[in-house]
Amino acid sequence: MGRKDKTMQEILISKQEHKKTIALLENGKLQELYEEKEDSNRLEGNIYLGKVKDILPGMQAAFVDIGEEKNTFIHIKDVLPKVSKVTGNKNEDLDKYNIKDYIKKDRNILVQVKKDATNLKGAKISTDLHIPGRFVVVMPKDNFITVSQKIECENERERLINIAKKTINTDVGIIIRTAAEGKSEEVIKKDIEQTIEKWNDIKLQSESLKENEIPKVLYKNNSIIEKILLDTVDNGIERILVDDIQILEDVEKILKNINENHKVKIELKQTDNLLDIYDTDDQIEKLNSRKIWLKCGGFITIDKTEALTAIDVNSGKFTGKQNLEQTVLKVNEEASIEIARQLRLRDIGGIIIIDYIDMQEAKSREQVLETLKQALKKDRSKTQVIEFTKLNLLEMTRKHMFSGK
Repeated sequence: MGRKDKTMQEILISKQEHKKTIALLENGKLQELYEEKEDSNRLEGNIYLGKVKDILPGMQAAFVDIGEEKNTFIHIKDVLPKVSKVTGNKNEDLDKYNIKDYIKKDRNILVQVKKDATNLKGAKISTDLHIPGRFVVVMPKDNFITVSQKIECENERERLINIAKKTINTDVGIIIRTAAEGKSEEVIKKDIEQTIEKWNDIKLQSESLKENEIPKVLYKNNSIIEKILLDTVDNGIERILVDDIQILEDVEKILKNINENHKVKIELKQTDNLLDIYDTDDQIEKLNSRKIWLKCGGFITIDKTEALTAIDVNSGKFTGKQNLEQTVLKVNEEASIEIARQLRLRDIGGIIIIDYIDMQEAKSREQVLETLKQALKKDRSKTQVIEFTKLNLLEMTRKHMFSGK
């Protein structure tokens, strides 16, 4: 049996005049792309002690002042305790609740920004706090332990849950991240303890503030670079290329804080355009294209609307060498792999509808479904495939890595 080709994962970080471009590549092929503008006021992930300004009973919502230019918005579903560790409050009948029973005007409220403000709307917030660590996420309002769905081995899931149970000595919930798979009890325990300590510091700050100091930020999110490094340092990243000495020093410091024994190579390449490597610039330019060609000659189109993203699969120039069903299956499978890549690359979130070329056989649809699910395993963001609808459309959801895209 031949050896599988090794995947070479790299990160390029290039500084332009007023922004940084962060590109994640596998064997020279662009997989994820992010920009961090120097003047951007990214709030997502920040935790504040805010003050309730207005309650809107008809909308089951409220406006909260967190000290920013615009008041933030909170909905009843983001105030209620979670009723399910799987679906949260997604399936809950919200009409039976009254937001006035949970928050009061002019009272202080501890919240976390879930989605940044836009030109038209203030930031979206929640009382459901998530404190990120390297291997776990601590949820102060919950009391359950759950494991990333990407960890499939039942024995490993059970091992990780047992470690968390032995370590927690306070009433908090824990999400065990994919990066924890295979890690020793010692390092996971240390990360849980350090992350709970972060929460204790936030709580202590909130309790010690004077009334005239509120609203106030208590915890600031990681920069985009720090978040990406936190997510990838234990996931096979071999090399980081940067074109700025300050970025080099920042990356070295972040990696050392995450893992002193990391084996990631960090290289400074002060060139006119770091993104010329692997023709990354050309790959970025193609992201503006609605149509993406497949190797087989077929193509997909991506159309984003306010409500959802529609992806259409077409056979294009591909005619196949076997019967029609096999021809369609090949295009649909290749499209599935490219769709999973494009979702990461464009950081597409929300509801996604995929219109595959019609397949007559149930086993073909199952095969395409499995191909998509396997391709989505590379995605660091949460995805959920809902199955084919009666109209033969595939429905799925994906959470943005970073809001505002």
